[in-house]
Amino acid sequence: MPADLKSTVRRFYDEINAGNHGVIDELIADDMVEHEEFPGLEPTKDGVRQFFAMFRSAFPDFRMEPQQLIADGDLVCARVAMTGTHQGEFMGIPPSGRRIDVQLVDIIRVRDGEFAEHWGVMDSMTMMQQLGAVPEQAPA
Repeated sequence: MPADLKSTVRRFYDEINAGNHGVIDELIADDMVEHEEFPGLEPTKDGVRQFFAMFRSAFPDFRMEPQQLIADGDLVCARVAMTGTHQGEFMGIPPSGRRIDVQLVDIIRVRDGEFAEHWGVMDSMTMMQQLGAVPEQAPA
């Protein structure tokens, strides 16, 4: 069973990377609960759809590459590299042409082949520094 869960999660990232946001309707349960708060987005399937539309609009070459997938019961944990080039407005930040390359961790509960819950942690500070919205810290 865990290998199937991992392949389902990997397929989700592959489809998102290809710009196929229809995979959200296919793999995310209608009653999905999003535990990762993102300003202005509801913790629902529609909020997930808006999240990916926002990132694709701001970063047309947006990619999420799973570096490691670990399955345990009905949970899959993914360590992911998120990359893209800032070519559209993002959270009030005008396009800068800068590249982002940040790490994130997704934990997904799969129920009946669909994502029922998601917890995530993204290195937002590094992303904002890479976009030039927050000054980079001097090395210690």
